[in-house]
Amino acid sequence: MLGEAFTLAVASAVHGGWLGAGHAHPQARTAEAVIATVLVLAALETWRRPAHARAAAIAGQGFALLGTLVGLGTIVAGIGPRTVPDVVYHVLLLAGLTAGLVWTVRCRPD
Repeated sequence: MLGEAFTLAVASAVHGGWLGAGHAHPQARTAEAVIATVLVLAALETWRRPAHARAAAIAGQGFALLGTLVGLGTIVAGIGPRTVPDVVYHVLLLAGLTAGLVWTVRCRPD
C-alpha cells in the first residue's frame, strides 16, 4: 500500500505542476493526494492494530480502487487529463490495486 501511495503522491505532484511543466490538473492533484493519504493511513492502521490489519487493507485498497476507477472514468469522459502517461499509469495502478485487493481478501488470518 505504501508503494501505491508513493506513486499517487508523485502523480499528485506532477498534476500540481511541481514535477515538470505542462501537466497541471488541480482536480487530479487533489484526488491523487486524498487517495495516497487514505492508503498511508490504512497502512499505518495495519501496524498499529494488527487484529484489524486485513480490514484496514481492504478498506484502503478498496477506496483507492474506486478512486482510480473514477479517474479512468474522467479520462474516458474527456474531463480528466488524457495524456498517454496518464492512461498507462491509471491502467497499471488499477491492475496493482486489484491484485492487492484480491490477495488481501483471499488471505485469511489463521
